Amino acid sequence: MSVAEKSQKKSGGLGETFSVIIQALLLALIIRTLLFQPFSIPSGSMRPTLLEGDYLFVTKWAYGYSRYSLPFGPDLFSGRIWSSEPKRGDVVVFKFPPDPSVDYIKRVVGLPGDKIQVKDGQLFINDVGVPRVKTGQIDNPDVTEENRPIDVYRETLPNGVSYDTLDINSDSIGDNTREFVVPAGHYFMMGDNRDNSSDSRFAVGFVPAENLVGRANLIFFSIAGKASPLEIWKWPSLMRAGRLFHFVH
Repeated sequence: MSVAEKSQKKSGGLGETFSVIIQALLLALIIRTLLFQPFSIPSGSMRPTLLEGDYLFVTKWAYGYSRYSLPFGPDLFSGRIWSSEPKRGDVVVFKFPPDPSVDYIKRVVGLPGDKIQVKDGQLFINDVGVPRVKTGQIDNPDVTEENRPIDVYRETLPNGVSYDTLDINSDSIGDNTREFVVPAGHYFMMGDNRDNSSDSRFAVGFVPAENLVGRANLIFFSIAGKASPLEIWKWPSLMRAGRLFHFVH
């Protein structure tokens, strides 16, 4: 084989490799934009449903697509296309209305037109109290970050969706609120850790439909102790094996 032939073969091999890399990046971008996007849980506002160190997939098509479905949220169009309304009880990733560069994750409790209020720790939707039954206590620092048992209440929304909430304090600032009327095209979000959640009762306010990123679907990895999943040597002691491939409800 001549020097020219060797050079041509080498050049062709590099070109093919570059082409494969570009195709893989484009495929990953399409999947992330249209299908699934990974997120990590940075805070304890959704305990006990989601814990710090949970890594989950969010389904991007669940509610259609908005500018925030695209990387960096370019202002290419307004509203949503192929939109579908979230169901009451969905756990949703959305852009923080005052600062869309920040991602939040909460549970949808109020739909457009709903009246929402919290009285003595109980959620009221359209003047009807949401059933709230104490099911026990959690005494696990990995779940509560408290050095004492925490009360757990099972809440059941009007559409039958049930989930656990934590009650750290019996008289916290969010246990009694004014009545909120959810505007058209907006949603009312709350964290399951009711006494430790910045949500629609406070700075988050009503969340525009445009700000929805997707529905939390599946926990694919979980590690305690605020460790990185790349710290493989910590997996034997810190990985929460029981949470792997756990569907979010």
